[in-house]
Amino acid sequence: MQKTGHVVLPLHSGHTPSWLVKRMKSLANELSSLIIEERGRKGFLRNISDPHWFQAFGCILGFDWHSSGLTTVVTGVLKDVLRPERHGIVVAGGKGMASRNTKDEIITKGLELGVSTVRLKELQYASRICAKVDNSAIQAGYPLYHHAFFFTEDGSWAIVQQGMNEKDGTARRYHWLSEHVNDYVVEPHDAIVGDLKREHVLNMTATEAEENRKTCVDLVRQDPNGLISSIRAMSPRTTLEKWTGHLLQNVDITAYEMPTDLNWKVFFDLYDIQPRSYEELLALRGVGPATVRALALVSQLVYGKPASWKDPVKFSFAHGGKDGVPFPVDRATMERTTEYLKGIVQGAEMERSLKIDALKRLCWLSREWGL
Repeated sequence: MQKTGHVVLPLHSGHTPSWLVKRMKSLANELSSLIIEERGRKGFLRNISDPHWFQAFGCILGFDWHSSGLTTVVTGVLKDVLRPERHGIVVAGGKGMASRNTKDEIITKGLELGVSTVRLKELQYASRICAKVDNSAIQAGYPLYHHAFFFTEDGSWAIVQQGMNEKDGTARRYHWLSEHVNDYVVEPHDAIVGDLKREHVLNMTATEAEENRKTCVDLVRQDPNGLISSIRAMSPRTTLEKWTGHLLQNVDITAYEMPTDLNWKVFFDLYDIQPRSYEELLALRGVGPATVRALALVSQLVYGKPASWKDPVKFSFAHGGKDGVPFPVDRATMERTTEYLKGIVQGAEMERSLKIDALKRLCWLSREWGL
């Protein structure tokens, strides 16, 4: 499966003024209608799942292009303006407590679209497993606090979700697109965008973690008491030093520390269901970051099947990346995005002042991106 990307953004505090939200809704409604008319509903979902396009769209609406608040405000605006009867696309979920309503909103809004009961169950699963992957299978220090689920009558969907790192005040955004789904837990990224590349990030979706994933599944299908004993034996720091040996000379030991807040019942639940794949393991309710990390460590340090500890981030909006990190800049995609949106704005029937402001913001964004 291909996740279409994620982006790291600085956290900005404060609230969007009501007058700006009103203007954003008017502009978003008109532009969304034109895009859907030209590219279709699936085309609109492809746009939403593209980090560059999403960022540029938020800038057109009037938001700071490099602010984490852009994510929550833009998805909130789209949730308000997208209508089943006009656009054929709806949005479930949102920020904070609203994200917890995603499951129920998929049902209520799906019924408005005329989605079948079977398909609604599939959509609910997609929403939940995508959140599980970004919250647990990839551990970069960004627990999710925002989840927006876009979907259509035929079951096509896109997800925009965001996590927060409270230590350094940054947020990381993740995009998903249903038409690229082949496997939820193996190399899901199509393009990963961010300004910060972190050390020792557990990435259980990496290709090189395949044997570790298989070992994790084998472990939970065996006597849970033996697995729990292995985990407990690894808990003390001195024991970890024994397992990692020379790695401690170059690696921060905290990356290999066994979690202490484990729910032992989960291992018995996993044994009862006998998962056939890593996706089934991850999907079980109660399996979270601590369980995933514990299994990854046992698989690597006891059975010699390495996990991946490389942050999957690959691209940046900044010129060459911040702090000397040599991220490539995808200028070709950025140019196509801004030119396409410029054409959409010019062709839209809207208040002249709104159109002029939107075009000015696009010109400003092009300069910021160095185009």
